[in-house]
Amino acid sequence: MTIRPARCLGIVLLAFCLPLTLSAAGARFWHVATQAEFLRGEVTNLSVDLHGRLVLGPEATPVASVASPFLWAIAPGPDGSVFAGTGNDGQVLRISADGTQSVFFDSAELEVHAIAAAPGGGLYVGTSPEGRVYKVDRTGAGTPYFDPDDKYIWALATGSDGALYVATGERGVVYRVTAPGQGEPYYRTKATHARALAFDTDERLIVGTESPGRVFRIDRDGSGFVLLDAGQQEVSAVRVDRHGAIYAAAVTGRPAPERAPERPPAETSGPAPIPSVSTEITSVAIVEAPMAGGPLTGPARQERRSVRGALYRIMPDGIWDIVWNSQEDAPYDVLPEADGSLLVATGNAGKVYRLDGDPMRATLIARADAQQVTGLVRGARGHLWFTTANSGKVVRVSPDAATRGTYLSDVRDAGTVATWGTITWQGTTPAGTSVRLFTRSGNTSVPDETWSAWSGPYRESIGEQVASPKARYLQWKAELTGKNRATPIVTSVTIAYLQRNLRPEVSSITVHAPGIVFQKPFSSGDMEIAGFDGTTTSRRNRDAAQNAQLGSPAGAPPLGRRSYERGLQTFLWKAEDANDDELQYEIQYRREGETSWKPLKRGLTEPLYVWDTSSVPNGTYSIKVVASDGPANPPGAALSGERESESFRIDNAPPTIEIVSVRHSDGRTVVEFTVRDEHSPVQRVEYSLDADRWRTIYPKDGIADSVVEHFELVVEGGADGRAVIIRAADAMENVATARPESASGSR
Repeated sequence: MTIRPARCLGIVLLAFCLPLTLSAAGARFWHVATQAEFLRGEVTNLSVDLHGRLVLGPEATPVASVASPFLWAIAPGPDGSVFAGTGNDGQVLRISADGTQSVFFDSAELEVHAIAAAPGGGLYVGTSPEGRVYKVDRTGAGTPYFDPDDKYIWALATGSDGALYVATGERGVVYRVTAPGQGEPYYRTKATHARALAFDTDERLIVGTESPGRVFRIDRDGSGFVLLDAGQQEVSAVRVDRHGAIYAAAVTGRPAPERAPERPPAETSGPAPIPSVSTEITSVAIVEAPMAGGPLTGPARQERRSVRGALYRIMPDGIWDIVWNSQEDAPYDVLPEADGSLLVATGNAGKVYRLDGDPMRATLIARADAQQVTGLVRGARGHLWFTTANSGKVVRVSPDAATRGTYLSDVRDAGTVATWGTITWQGTTPAGTSVRLFTRSGNTSVPDETWSAWSGPYRESIGEQVASPKARYLQWKAELTGKNRATPIVTSVTIAYLQRNLRPEVSSITVHAPGIVFQKPFSSGDMEIAGFDGTTTSRRNRDAAQNAQLGSPAGAPPLGRRSYERGLQTFLWKAEDANDDELQYEIQYRREGETSWKPLKRGLTEPLYVWDTSSVPNGTYSIKVVASDGPANPPGAALSGERESESFRIDNAPPTIEIVSVRHSDGRTVVEFTVRDEHSPVQRVEYSLDADRWRTIYPKDGIADSVVEHFELVVEGGADGRAVIIRAADAMENVATARPESASGSR
């Protein structure tokens, strides 16, 4: 059955018609539809194709789980079996087609990192950390073949001339060995490690190195040429396809298990420590490869260094390009296929990709129950085999598609306990095929025994109610079943959920100075005051305030120029809601000494309000901001949070100026006066003679800090016939003036 787009409306409607009463504003949706989103989960016998669809993939069968934690090398046997090199016990295992495993060769060293075919059906085996090569006949009997003064044997390759080439570390030397014990340096890479070997179509040796990550071509005369300076730390594998193209897998850094541990001293008891790595994959980035003819410089080189792994293609003429890269997956091996596609083994999520197309795009074809896929090989009977590390396994991949596969999603964190809505999916189910979905929930970030059992199956693509209990975390599983090579396809899965409503929080309230207001940005004509819906009688602006700019806090409306309007009081607050619900605000006020709050303004949608304080008596006040998530929740489910402001004064009455006395003495006029204010301290007193400039006069105690201040003004040369004006302002910028009559000659 094919799900058509016309049915999407029904899916959405069903999500809101179930008894959960998911509100339009509060419902959230977990939607998985792209390749990057599907790759966050785990697949078994499924593929995530380059279009971001779940389809049945090749059947991957674990044929052997070994005691060794690491399998580093793999080589095909002549009878359909494979050989695998292990660590930390330095063995070569033989795994038959039916999964039977046996120890084919047991070395004296800890690690087997390299295996190559030897004449007569035997093997060459390279071991570490003692750096020794063995020749093992078809019965498993081995003898030392080459023992250089190098610590690691990383790779082996047998040339058409019968010579064995050995890549070593920690001096980065490649040896050519022609007979037992007869080897000499063939090329010195000047890198720390020579890590990978292959032959091109002209039988020239190709070498991949570490520190730095480069690819060399070694001619028959022993001269070397750098084909690629990758920029990554290590070239972990090199392979050549039938057209002569060289593929190099490069990584930026290697996990801990990639270095063989030292053999413990003889007197040390107990097994050698087993290193382990663990990372979580979040996405895979697949980019179109830029063509290039040489090393990158500047920003391009920095970008290459930022990725974790990349796959390079070097053409026979030396031109190279990047065919795949990833910020999460590190490529360990690459295997060119006859049809031109590539298989890439990666860590640290145990994935095998197929790359094809132009430009190449990735399809996830298998995922192992291990952290790293370390090697790929085609067996004698055409099956694909791969080895893994952490833990050590050998897996066989059938060329035929599986008839059943499963997908396990990543875990969804709802942020708080959530009520689950409907689960829907889009895709196609040809006749005889099926898709079943399951869910489970819990309150730990990693599923464990405390989680609920799997609920389901959910078969209806249009949507079914999720039966898993309310919890913070949710996971879903899909089971796809095919028939007669037909596969169902899943293109997306969507789950609706509603978070438990959390109380809004008013985190701060800013009480601006009296009279300070802000112009609405981009206003025209007369200035509009942000947050104020009334009118004013005073339009006096301060020049200094006019030029000041103030940014608004997060969530507040943008504010323009600051100015002064007598009698207005501006409040700005910050409120947050953990559910991201739309908030509505109510402002209440209370005068000092009162016990009840009075409503000031309801239904505000912006965290800003300007109060015309001329409507209340002078005094000391505080306000309370109440934030409600009512607009985003059904009746009865809304919650509110509140916060009180600091106290502030309202004083719209000017101070009074009382002339106490005017005295004339020795050519001087002395004016004594008192300034009083009922609600705020006297802040500034000035005087002017004959309408000249204003001059500051200070109280007798030297500081203006109280509601009553006493002053003495001395006018040198007398004040007869001169106009003396006294001006006083309180802390609220209320102003009063007075004129001592006797100072002008009229008593």
